[in-house]
Amino acid sequence: MSHRSREIRLRTRPEGLPAASDFEFVEVDVPDPDAGQVLVRNEWMSVDPYMRGRMRDEPSYADPWAVGAVMQGGAVGRVVASGDDAFAGGDLVSSNLGWRDLALAPAEAFTKLDPDVENVADYLGVLGMPGHTAYVGLLDLGQPREGETVFVSAAAGAVGSAVGQIAKLRGCRVIGSAGSPEKTAWLVDDLGFDAAIDYRSEDLEAALAEHAPDGIDVYFDNVGHDHLQAALNHMNAHGRVVACGSIAGYNAAEPQPGPNNLSHIVRKRLRVQGFIVSDHADRRSAFLADMRRWLAEGEVRSRQTVVEGLERAPQAFLGLFDGSNVGKMVVRIASE
Repeated sequence: MSHRSREIRLRTRPEGLPAASDFEFVEVDVPDPDAGQVLVRNEWMSVDPYMRGRMRDEPSYADPWAVGAVMQGGAVGRVVASGDDAFAGGDLVSSNLGWRDLALAPAEAFTKLDPDVENVADYLGVLGMPGHTAYVGLLDLGQPREGETVFVSAAAGAVGSAVGQIAKLRGCRVIGSAGSPEKTAWLVDDLGFDAAIDYRSEDLEAALAEHAPDGIDVYFDNVGHDHLQAALNHMNAHGRVVACGSIAGYNAAEPQPGPNNLSHIVRKRLRVQGFIVSDHADRRSAFLADMRRWLAEGEVRSRQTVVEGLERAPQAFLGLFDGSNVGKMVVRIASE
């Protein structure tokens, strides 16, 4: 028996900002699972900035997506049929097989999830890769201490909002940057940030001088470029820069100039470290234990921007680059 499914493929490699024409929406037939395979109907999928890098045909920490192949990304769904004893029909699972209705793969491609959560979409956000990224990046690399000042760029996104809340739990003063009054208000009023900067309407250098008069001890960088330059100017001696992302340059057709003040790294004896969360799988159990507790106790809050329908997944992805999302951007593929 076969099952009709829809999927989105990479049609062409974008030059600059991706367009709807770079994606292809197709229908395919998916068979029942063979022995050792599992068939899952996806209910939710994630779109994330890192996906832009995988659309490029260049060396990176992960292979580029092939033109004409179905795209990949985090997804949560329910088992339809199983050829493996570890999974049964109706099980809630996660995988990296998003951008499609039905995912058929070997059983090891899926992870069984606890369905007893308030919002299963959190498994793509604060309980998923973005939360794990925030946890490892801040605690293991940033190593914040009580009373220190932490600055987070793209603070209203999935990673940044988690970083700021974890830093508050560590007793830090937290400053975030975001791109609208709605976002900055959410950071301060709902998430407990000490200050938030609207980088679209405020001078970033002047705002950091105002909100971090004693300097910055940890900068969690999701943006790069002007944010990195401003942060370096205000870093304290022996500060830590956690290089998580550089979304300001993801769609640049040509390499952009870097900061012209890198001498601060030497003079201030800064530690600058990049990382990829997949290198820190050994921290996943500790992350989940802490994050589940923080969510249950109301010490960490989550928020999603939900786009309805698989066919609108490219639109959701493009929205990451114009600031359409508050919190985690997710696509609801099917009703739970």
